[in-house]
Amino acid sequence: MSLDQLNNSLAVLVVFGQIIIPVAIIYLLFFKKRYPVIDKFITSNSILLAFIVALVSVSSSLYYSQVAGFTPCELCWFQRIFMYPLVILLGLALIKKKDEVVDYCLALVTVGTLFSLYHNYIYYNTQTTNFCSIVSPCTERYITSFGYISIPLMALTAFLLIALLLINRKIK
Repeated sequence: MSLDQLNNSLAVLVVFGQIIIPVAIIYLLFFKKRYPVIDKFITSNSILLAFIVALVSVSSSLYYSQVAGFTPCELCWFQRIFMYPLVILLGLALIKKKDEVVDYCLALVTVGTLFSLYHNYIYYNTQTTNFCSIVSPCTERYITSFGYISIPLMALTAFLLIALLLINRKIK
């Protein structure tokens, strides 16, 4: 798969995720009890779906840094610190069919989301911070798909999707 194909594929997934996020919030707030079939499907598969989102995020970040040669900035590293363990924890939860891991994953997702929000603020407002370096600045524009989708926005979308899936599982 070429870099352009990966960027386009991930951009489509991000747009899909960005559509799902507000729909999921509205669903959780107003319609969760009205549609038990949908609720049962989402709740029973939420750990699997969160695992898939985390796995795609980790795989694409590794591709970008190891194959495409993009040097991750400091904030990218912090986000990776909170995303990478999710694959292991959610994978173990799938294998063992245990929900106890959801609390730990939500803690990781919350901190990762905060770093990602900050990274997006810096990225889209072209701010410089103590995290930025000359070698790998936090505002480096490696990719831009559909005129607005960037690597920091991909990470934020992934964290938010995982958070919503895990919150849905938690309030089952």
